[in-house]
Amino acid sequence: MPSETAATSTSTLVLASASPRRRQLLDLIGLPFRVVPADVDEAPREGEGPVEYARRAAREKAAEVAHRCPDEPVLGADTVVDVDGRILGKPGSKREAEEMLHFLSGRDHLVHTALALMSDGSNRELFDTATVRFVPLDNATIGWYVETGEPMDKAGAYAIQGLGGLMVASMTGSPHTVVGLPIHRLPELFEAHDLEFWKQLNPVGQ
Repeated sequence: MPSETAATSTSTLVLASASPRRRQLLDLIGLPFRVVPADVDEAPREGEGPVEYARRAAREKAAEVAHRCPDEPVLGADTVVDVDGRILGKPGSKREAEEMLHFLSGRDHLVHTALALMSDGSNRELFDTATVRFVPLDNATIGWYVETGEPMDKAGAYAIQGLGGLMVASMTGSPHTVVGLPIHRLPELFEAHDLEFWKQLNPVGQ
């Protein structure tokens, strides 16, 4: 009879996120998973810094879904755009998206993605940071981009892997961190739980 640890090491990952970008990245590396979106309040708390907020949100998402899926490893994630300590989340309107893009125009900002992996009642977490610099943006460019609809469900009102890439002058760090899932950090997160990672992968094209 296999041990509980061996059984857990081959359990299918549960992704506590409805983000299509995170699903695409897991599909890319061939890690089996299923999606169970978390139902939590994602609003920052008063006085909460960007990294603190991202870590708490990722942890709460993982914990909420783990309560419903107690026998499977659950991955929660949260991404925030940080401009001098100010959190830029997802815009609630076109006007808010325009304001965010004006604020980011021609300057550097940080993108933090926090991950929390819950398994067998314990939690392991980490965060990864990238630095992104925008080109200067005029009103016409911002108006055009907002009208495409792409900014509306993205932290900071842009998607680096989409049309938003037209506005990025440079980046330091992993582009996957900016997209919302730093896949290069997944092995250490799995290893912290004694979960196999590499043996589960079936990469695209293999």
